[in-house]
Amino acid sequence: MRDRVDVAVVGAGAAGLGALARLAPASLVSLALEARPRVGGRAETARVARGPVDLGCGWLHSADVNPLAQAFERAGFHIDRSPPHWERQAGNAGFSDEDQAEFRQAFANFDARLEAAARDHRDRAAAELLEPGGRWNPLLDAISTWYNGAELDQISVLDYAAYEDSEVNWRVVEGYGAALAYFADLSRVTTDCPVTRIRHDGADLVLETPRGLLKAGAAIITLPTPLLATGALAFYPDLPEHRAAARGLPLGLADKAFLGIEGESDLPANGHLFGRIDRADTGSYHTRPNDRPYIEAFFGGRLAQSLEAEGPGAMAAFAVDELAALLGSNWKKRLKPLTETRWLTDPWSRGSYSHALPGCAGAREVLARPVEERLFFAGEATSREYFSTAHGAWESGVRAAEEAIAALERRR
Repeated sequence: MRDRVDVAVVGAGAAGLGALARLAPASLVSLALEARPRVGGRAETARVARGPVDLGCGWLHSADVNPLAQAFERAGFHIDRSPPHWERQAGNAGFSDEDQAEFRQAFANFDARLEAAARDHRDRAAAELLEPGGRWNPLLDAISTWYNGAELDQISVLDYAAYEDSEVNWRVVEGYGAALAYFADLSRVTTDCPVTRIRHDGADLVLETPRGLLKAGAAIITLPTPLLATGALAFYPDLPEHRAAARGLPLGLADKAFLGIEGESDLPANGHLFGRIDRADTGSYHTRPNDRPYIEAFFGGRLAQSLEAEGPGAMAAFAVDELAALLGSNWKKRLKPLTETRWLTDPWSRGSYSHALPGCAGAREVLARPVEERLFFAGEATSREYFSTAHGAWESGVRAAEEAIAALERRR
């Protein structure tokens, strides 16, 4: 590892890789320090018996305006443009056409109340806008756990309303994580190298790592908010405003389990199933993604936390039980666990993607503020419109790199 660089990038997830890509044409020496043994952060593709699966981010959200969609396709990756059917039940299993129509109307009404509430600029918990005693409140709460990683009582109305979504969602056939990793310049990344402290009390920044010290003229910090909030990455002198902002932007939890399908199946490719429609503790199931013989089970919020706490295999078992209740008991023998995730207990993420707590809608802007024109912050949590997405993280890394380049030029 070098002993000095112009710009040090802390983290090589989507934000860090976006920063490195923007720094590449600049006449600056840059290096990313990554705690994991791989790049990609919360984007990771694994190979299982049924093909590649995305353990982390898997959808190109707002794909028609998402810069990564075009970049991936130009690089030769295949994009599946089949639209998701998140609000529909494949085969009507346990969810009649009439109930689905009623639910979609309840969802539309809830969204309208959110938008109206945001216009009064008074932040509060999104749960306050649920219809009192509404039949569909548990399912709306479940959907929040999949969208936000947390139930609606933990979600800021103003932050939720600020998210921009073109509602065009595509998949990368070879895997989102694999495509993102393709853009990593590994000659400028040092893996297995967590940064534990950044000193900014001298002429140079000093980054402390298990491999020694690295001096830098500027640093771009892209770590998930729990690592900033808890001091896993410390600053000297401390940055109390940024740490407080990170506490207001915790990572919600969304986990996945993948189940192989044995034998022929009439489940639709790229279809969807709700596990239960009468409770928040339920799963979301994507059937045969990319026309492959497996089911992707999705769990969020408190349910995901409890399943992680139960230990390995709990998510797959929960998914098999819910699917067998929907599709028939014979499916218990036909579904074979392939792999599952545990993002909460991952020491370098401690969750999945950020949401603002009620009253903390302004925290993203605070977290993104540069310090002393040499500490710059990126990551999906700093994106005001595209938080919780990989492209939001990538774009924030590009933004932070441009801030660092401009600051270094002013010093010359």
